Order: sequence, then structure tokens, then C-alpha cells
Amino acid sequence: MSIQKTARTHAGINKYNGPWDDAAKLHLLRRTLFGATFRDLKYLENKNLSDAINEILDDSVSLPSPPLNYYQNDNNNDPNVPLGKTWVNDTFGGQFNSQRRNSWAWDWIGNCINQNFNIREKMTLFWHNHFATESSIFAYAYFGFEHTKLLRENCLGDFKGLVKKMTLDKAMLRYLNGEKNQAKAPDENYARELQELFTLGKGEQANYTESDIIEAAKVLTGWRINYKTGEVYFTESRHYDKNKVFSKFYNNYLLRAGSSQEDAEKEIDDLVNMIFAKKEVARFLVRRLYVWFIYYEIDETTEANFIEPLADIFFDNNFDIKLLMKTMLESEHFFDTANRACMIKSPLDYLAGFCRQFEIEFPRIEDDIENTYRMWGYIYYLSSILQQTIGNPPSVSGWPAYHQMPSFHELWINTDTLPKRVSYTEYLIWTGYNRGGFRLQADTIKIASKTSKPEDPNQLIQDLVKHLCPLDVSDEVKLDMKSILLSNQPLDSYWTEAWMNYIAEPTNETFKNTVESRLKLLFAYIIKQSEYQLS
Repeated sequence: MSIQKTARTHAGINKYNGPWDDAAKLHLLRRTLFGATFRDLKYLENKNLSDAINEILDDSVSLPSPPLNYYQNDNNNDPNVPLGKTWVNDTFGGQFNSQRRNSWAWDWIGNCINQNFNIREKMTLFWHNHFATESSIFAYAYFGFEHTKLLRENCLGDFKGLVKKMTLDKAMLRYLNGEKNQAKAPDENYARELQELFTLGKGEQANYTESDIIEAAKVLTGWRINYKTGEVYFTESRHYDKNKVFSKFYNNYLLRAGSSQEDAEKEIDDLVNMIFAKKEVARFLVRRLYVWFIYYEIDETTEANFIEPLADIFFDNNFDIKLLMKTMLESEHFFDTANRACMIKSPLDYLAGFCRQFEIEFPRIEDDIENTYRMWGYIYYLSSILQQTIGNPPSVSGWPAYHQMPSFHELWINTDTLPKRVSYTEYLIWTGYNRGGFRLQADTIKIASKTSKPEDPNQLIQDLVKHLCPLDVSDEVKLDMKSILLSNQPLDSYWTEAWMNYIAEPTNETFKNTVESRLKLLFAYIIKQSEYQLS
């Protein structure tokens, strides 16, 4: 974690009482959803800050439907799962595992694009990065589905409980060799990451020792996966059934052992409880959430005014994630101007947000399941090229943009990825991605029609910039935008007449093409602005 000495802001955890205007609403939406749409902003029209955050954090919203068999027509004949039905109860899938892994990952993309007015998908991605696993290593689509289901179900729940469940999660057991951990040769992988990456970190106050990692590894011996049923089970003979003694950091805690499965489960509870007795766990997770949702650097003032009091609340309330997020999102610190428009969008935030902001329609899954999945897969493919492959972070540490000092989120942008970002979204504006007779394409007229006064080129540009660019662009850039709408003509009426002609006769192809071509030029220009890359 980067600790800077110069304060960016002195704001703390007090509830924000500044203007609840469009700028504040859009900031909240950009950080908690994938993109902020005109529909989202309108939805907040008659809601105050507390109402908005309570709804965004509503954990009673139904989970998304499980992924489906989209591949039946792809020269595959799955005898167990018909087209359009879920495969998640057919545990391993045999020769269809590869297609099912695609189904799981592409369906995840669809959930991001089709999210409710709710933080769940953003939180699920946060936890996916925090408890990073690679499907290329754990291999089984079913394990991936169970893993993300666990993240979605617990994303706003009890952090300690989530860690306990994660310890025996099938994808995690396979990914970090937990299933190979046995008394004769304890495997330290998960025991190390449990403390170093998942709970305590490597800060100055996380003074656990190598012996603590070894003792924790002994606690976790004996758990295995049944590759016929997909169930986790326990083998007594593989469990280290002697007491474990931890270091001074853990107050020389004596963890009493047994040999039965019940004893082993209690040992896991005792191990996690021992770790969570350290307040550094609360500080560590607050910092991780801060980097994800607010800013990538934490200076000394922020540590004192924001991180520490939030950690107190988190620790004192049994690691309640929802309460922590509510306090964070309602705070004057979150809404401080220093923390707006200061993050570079991740590839997935950029692409899923673009699809939502630019009103891109996907096929209805009821009408065309294969094209629906393939088109989610297309967005997955673009995100992967831009260095964020959902379901496959590059390591157990997650994506470097959330932990690698000093660059952090700046790592998303380089001489390779920035031109590709622009070209991929330009393609969806100008040409669109066509498959099976269906085209993914930005509906530029529909977007323009949602502004307050689309016939007025000045107001149209003002509304679009406010909505699409978290940071205002210069007057010079706005003049360039206006010249695009006016086709370099001097009078505003040149655009106004074109728009009103189209509104009067929307089926007139000439009128439509005139408006649409200028809007495409305008939107292609907007997405090239550095301000569009921000959140």
C-alpha cells in the first residue's frame, strides 16, 4: 500500500451533506455500477442519498440465473443437458467442460451488462480479485460456478464467515493445493495467502511469522475433493492431529487438535477466529476496498481520518461488509471532489459500461441463446485483450492494477491498450459486431434523444459530456464537438433543422442518416478524450 505524506483531502467518515446534484449522483453510480446510464440517473431523480445507497446495497435482490447450455448447436450434442438448460447440476461435464467454462465466464459478462440497480456485480468482481483464482488452473466449470455463487451470496455479508467458507471452496482448494495438503507434507500455499493476501496483508502491523504459516497449514490438512460427486470431504489419516502453537503475534495461541471431521472443522473456525481477533484484518480490508472504490493511494491523513475509523466500525460490528460499504459510500470522503474522476476504468468497467451507456442491445436469450452467449463472449474477448480476463486473474494476487505500486490503475493504460480501447468502442459505434444476423451497435440517436434538449447543439454537448465524461472537457474540445454536429457550418440551426427534420419523419432515411452520421462522429470523438477513460 502506498502511503503518501501530502493530504489529498481531510474529509473523513462523516455523512456527506453537500449538494445531491447530478454530479454527485453520477459519481456514486460510476463507482458502484458498470457505467452510469441516463436511465440510472433518472431513477435517482426523486431519491435522496440514503435511499439511493440503501437500494444499491440491497442484498435481498435475487441472484442471477445460472449459466446455460448455449453450445448444443456448435457441433456438440450434450446428452445430459439440453440447449437452454443449466449444466450446473451435471457436475463435471466431461468433454463439454471447455464449453461450460465459456458459458460460466460469458454469462458473468452478461450479468455485468444486465445488472440490477445494485452493487452486487461490482462487489462480486472485487471479491474475485481479492480471493483470486484462475479457472485455467482449477479447470472445472462447475467449480467456477460454485465459487462465484459463493462470492455473490456473501458479497455484502460477514467477512469472517466468507473467509471460513472460502477455505473449503472447491475452486480454492484445487487452485492453492489445499486438496493435496496432508500431515506428512503440509502444503503452505493457502495458509500463506490466507494471512498475506486475504486477511492481514504484509503491513508493518502484520507481524505473523513463517512458523505461523506452517502451523496454519497443519490446521488445514486432510480436506479433499471427490471428483465423482464434486463434494469436499475429510480424510482423518491425512490430518495433522497434534496441537498447533502460534507465535507471539497471535499471543502464543494454542490451537487444540483432534482427528475427526468435526474436530477439523472446529480447527478451521479457531484458526479464522484467531486471525480475526487482530484489528489489522479490518484495516487491511478497508484499504483494499478503498483502492477499488475510491482511490489507489492512501496518504497519512486519509489513514487517520478515514481508514482507521472505518476499520473501528468494521471490527466492532463483526466484520459486517454491508455496514462498512454503507458508511464508506455515504461519507464526505467518498464524495470529496479530490476523489471524483480520479480512477482509470478497468477494461471490464470500460466495456460493460460502454455497452450500458451506449444503449447496445443484445439478443433476447429466450429468442437466440447461442448468439446471446457468443456476444457476451465477444465482450469477454475484448476485455481479455485489454488485460482483464474475468475468471482468470494473472495470479493469486489478482490484477496488478489493484496492488502493484506505484502505478496501480495506471497499468490499465499503455501504448498498446489505449489505442485498442478506442478502436474497439469505435467499431461498436460505426460498424457494430455482427453474428448470425444480429448486430451489436451503439444506438446514437437513442442516446441523443435522452438528453434534455437534443435539438440544441450546445445543450446536447453539455449533457453528453456531463454524462459520459466524469471530468469536464475544455471549451476548445466542446467547440470541436459542436463543429462536428454543425458539419463546420456557422449556425446552430444547421443541427437543429437536421434533428427536427428527423423527428418529424423518423422513417425518412436521408434525414436519419444525416443525424446519425454526425452523432457517430461526435461519439467517436468523445470516447477518444482522456476524460472518458476516467471514473
